[in-house]
Amino acid sequence: MSAPEDEVALVGRAVGGDTEALEEVVRRVQDPVYRLALRMAGRPADAEDAAQEILIRVVTRLSSWRAEASLVTWAYRIAVNHLLNLRRTAYEHRGITFEVLGENLAEGLAAADHRGPEAELLAEEVRLGCTQAMLQCLDRSERVAYVLGEIFELPGEQAGWILEISPAAYRKRLERARKRIRAFMSATCGLVSRDAACRCARRVESAIAHGRVDPRRPVFAGHATTGRPGSGRPDSGRLGAGRPGSDRPATGTRAVRVPVDAVAGRPGAAAVADGARQMRRLHDAATVMRSHPSYAAPRARSEAVLSLLRSGRYPLLSVGSAGSGG
Repeated sequence: MSAPEDEVALVGRAVGGDTEALEEVVRRVQDPVYRLALRMAGRPADAEDAAQEILIRVVTRLSSWRAEASLVTWAYRIAVNHLLNLRRTAYEHRGITFEVLGENLAEGLAAADHRGPEAELLAEEVRLGCTQAMLQCLDRSERVAYVLGEIFELPGEQAGWILEISPAAYRKRLERARKRIRAFMSATCGLVSRDAACRCARRVESAIAHGRVDPRRPVFAGHATTGRPGSGRPDSGRLGAGRPGSDRPATGTRAVRVPVDAVAGRPGAAAVADGARQMRRLHDAATVMRSHPSYAAPRARSEAVLSLLRSGRYPLLSVGSAGSGG
């Protein structure tokens, strides 16, 4: 799980004061860190704040990196330490649980699918937002285990290193989370079970009425994406080893891609329709949870971090523990 030679050289230059090398370090870790923060926090606004703090921690602790893992894996360890100790998120303040979410889903179903020019887009927004809400029903320790193992598909040894627990302890935690997600989706989600009542297209009107979906500005389906393959496996030897537009690495079932239309700034209708057709064929809880766009970190936040470093407010070289990353 040691780091590739090019990363060792890159970090050496960054720690030595090479501004371009430091910017490259930020570019390599910003999107993976943001996607982890988004899966953990649930909402882009919360994830943006957390990811910016994590990036500052990464670059100010760069001299403590010992190349025992890749930069992204090491950044994940720092991110997890921060995210597990983060103040309560908006979801957590609402006290969301599987029971509460299940009741809300049952009460908000229309008799027929939502119709209109952006019906597929809005159904996709419901799906993405709903699966994010499901993740928030797990406690933080189970949630991060599920994200690393089931969504990013990291090996047990690597995930255990990130969490600073043994691979065996990690696998137990992951299995608990898997069982809870699988049980809920099998009973509730029509994408997983044909017998389940909930259908994304029938949730649209209720989601709009309750302010959970803004038809003019979809939060997830309209989110900027990296425009390149996304990977949850930072030690795969290259960044972006997965399929287009997904957190999932390049193995198994093809994940849904929802590319942003460069003109309108919204997902293309054809791509959304294709994604919806694929989702109807999946019938697997893990695949549904995994199949999100390859969300891109807001570049303004990354630039803010680099500006802070250039200002001298945060020294690049700091004494820190390479183990905890805290």
